[in-house]
Order: sequence, then C-alpha cells, then structure tokens
Amino acid sequence: MPKVSVIIPAYNEEKRIAATVRAVKVLPEVGEVIVVDDGSRDGTARQAAGAGARVVRLERNRGKGAALAAGLAVAAGEVLLLLDADLEDSARQAGELLLPVLQGRADMTVAVFPATRHKGGWGLVKALARYGVRWLTGREVQAPLSGQRAIRREVLLRLLPFAPGFGVEVALTVKALRQGLRVEEVPVSLRHRLTGRRLSDFWHRGRQFKDVLFTLGRLRWEVRKV
Repeated sequence: MPKVSVIIPAYNEEKRIAATVRAVKVLPEVGEVIVVDDGSRDGTARQAAGAGARVVRLERNRGKGAALAAGLAVAAGEVLLLLDADLEDSARQAGELLLPVLQGRADMTVAVFPATRHKGGWGLVKALARYGVRWLTGREVQAPLSGQRAIRREVLLRLLPFAPGFGVEVALTVKALRQGLRVEEVPVSLRHRLTGRRLSDFWHRGRQFKDVLFTLGRLRWEVRKV
C-alpha cells in the first residue's frame, strides 16, 4: 500500500493542533504527519511536535498555499492527505477520504462536512466558490472550499502551483475538473471551529471572499490566454 503523508498547515492553533495530530496518527494508512507552522505567534509548533508530528516552521505568515507547498516539499508519501489544523479528535474520520484514492477509484477526494445549524455568516464565500466552479467547469460541487482532501502525489503535481491565500481549494477543484480528473466528494463526520459574527470573523470571511474572487479571475484569464 502506498505510504500516506498528512500535511497540516497551521497558524496560531496551539489549542487544537495536538488533538488533530494524535487523531490522524492512529490511521493505519498514515506513514507521517507533517505540520507546517505558518509563522504562528503561539505554541503551535511545540504542541504539534509534542503530539508526534514532523514540524516545518515558516518564519512569517505566508498563507495556506505557501504552507502546503512547504509541506509537500518534505513529504515522502505517494498519497497526500491535506487537512486543516482545527479538526481535533474528528480528524480520525479523514481516513474515509483515503480509500477511493488508494483503490484507484478517484484521483482526488474532497470531504463534505455534515450540515450544521450554526450560521456564522451568510454563505457568501461558499456561494461565490460554487458559482465560480460551475462557471469555469460546468460542474456543480458541494464543497468547493473544503480543505480536507486526499490526492496522489503525481496528480497533485499536475495541479501546481498552489493558489495564494484562501484560493487554494477552489483552484485545486477547478484545475482537476478541467483536466478531466476523477473528483469524488465524500460525506465525512468531521468538524472544525466555526466562525461567528465578531468583527474578526467578518474580517476573516472578507479576506476569504477576496482571495476566492481573485483566484477565479486568474483561472478565467488562464483559459483566455490558451
């Protein structure tokens, strides 16, 4: 069975990263867990290392795309499992993403989280991403922003470079569908920290919206240049 490398970008996640690492390490397919500390100002790196992860530290916060690239550069696995840092104990459910890839039924799997009654925002970023994927590929997807994905290394290399900031996931989805790759969305009982309606939460979603919009525009421009 191909060795699986887990890559977890993390920024200021000292309260959750250790539980996430411990949960994913119990998966029998996993050969290594790599946490990329994206310039955190807290004890994220220390907590990740203490839980058994290999830690790659970036000197400053460079964004999710750069963190994933740094993790990929040191990963040894033939299959990559990309996860967010705040899944905590639910991260063990991410094993369900691996089976379709390991069995050759999918080139990339994407986690679909359970529906939640908690509504932090108004769903504008997700709606933009779903519309953008449909606009650029003609395909309807449920989870264009999900950061929980399993993918073979040789497939991921075809989708590089990673988009900057919060545009990473929507770019991976669009590029994969454009290349005719088999993308399978998998309902998984994962959970992560939900944003609320504080000023900082709206600022976070505003940055997401900007990055996704920029990424969609860039992907459209790439098609027009061909």
